[in-house]
Amino acid sequence: MMSQQVETRHSRIAATYKAREVEGAVDVYFYRPLGFRLAEFFAHLKLTPAGVSLLAGVCGVMAGHLYFYRNLGINIAGMVLHVCANALDNADGQLARLTHQESRKGRIIDSVADHLVFASVYIHLTLRCAFAGASPAIWLLALGAAISHALQGAAADYYRTAFLYFTGGARNGIDSSSALRSDYRKLSWGQRPWDKLLLALYLNFTLQQEMLALRLKKLGETANTVFHGQIPG
Repeated sequence: MMSQQVETRHSRIAATYKAREVEGAVDVYFYRPLGFRLAEFFAHLKLTPAGVSLLAGVCGVMAGHLYFYRNLGINIAGMVLHVCANALDNADGQLARLTHQESRKGRIIDSVADHLVFASVYIHLTLRCAFAGASPAIWLLALGAAISHALQGAAADYYRTAFLYFTGGARNGIDSSSALRSDYRKLSWGQRPWDKLLLALYLNFTLQQEMLALRLKKLGETANTVFHGQIPG
């Protein structure tokens, strides 16, 4: 009886994965189980996935700030907050899949929150080094690291999304810059400024992804044309 309950719970957690193939060991054995418990809790509170993404962003930005101080206790507190931010970053997607609230807007808010967290970490660590007497060149090093991090993250996200799409694990297709640009032009700054700003950020992010993987972009466009967005199983 106990084994059946454990198996059922594992199945419920697995149902909130994007796909088992793209989940790392730390995710499977730590962040996903923790994220699932958080997702259930937030579902009970009727909190939206976007709200969880914003909470993750706040925790991550605060963690970055705590890395600025040359105090081990404060730095450890920052690490704990950073782990909390990562757990919440898992929980928002799991909540979306658990409650069937997946949306492009939620994905954009999640991406913006992630970028704010990484920006906070890089800026505060660089300021820490600068105040400790490091060469001004530390800013160039930090900028290079941040750009590299951003590009690698964008490429990884694009390939992961494509994998999920072509293997049938994704509920949505691959967003194209042309389609996003069309949607962007339909929005008005006067009537929906927040939505237009988010879409502008997402359009820029998608353009970066397409430039990093031109052949994958072409493959996605061809698949959409041939299969009309429905990849056969």
